[in-house]
Amino acid sequence: MIGDMKRELLILRHAKSAWDTGAASDFDRPLAKRGRKAAPRVGRYLAAQGLRPDFVVSSPALRAKQTVIAVCAEMDIHEESIHWDERIYGGWTTTLIDVLRDSPDTAVRVMIAGHNPGLESLVESLSSEPVQIPGDGKLMPTAAVAHLEIGCDWRRLERGAGRLLSLTRARSLA
Repeated sequence: MIGDMKRELLILRHAKSAWDTGAASDFDRPLAKRGRKAAPRVGRYLAAQGLRPDFVVSSPALRAKQTVIAVCAEMDIHEESIHWDERIYGGWTTTLIDVLRDSPDTAVRVMIAGHNPGLESLVESLSSEPVQIPGDGKLMPTAAVAHLEIGCDWRRLERGAGRLLSLTRARSLA
């Protein structure tokens, strides 16, 4: 029965954004050169690990959009298949869990892409065990992806329902 199977969640923070672009708002900030290089690298890593998501939902903010499109392109996921959800931009744990609860029942592996501090809070909240914070104090720096195993279907997702399998930073990838 599909409802009882383990699920996987990929939590992707947008890549490095540019601050000096003259963008009208925070929402419209694009990726910096470093971010444009990091995003495809994360996508190639996920593809090589066999971690292609069945369902992708992202913040529609420009830097998140550019990141997730580049990551997905490396896994042969077309932009038309990405779901844009405004609740992710500025969303905290409860809101992000609500977004994930709306994932299709058939999706075994879901990827959510967005922003801090919400994503760091999401990783810590979903993990059933305390999450070790790296030495630099940043759990989810730009272009980081957390991989969690989820022990329930999406509709029943709640705090403590997951186990952190890995946390990968773009800068650690070749």
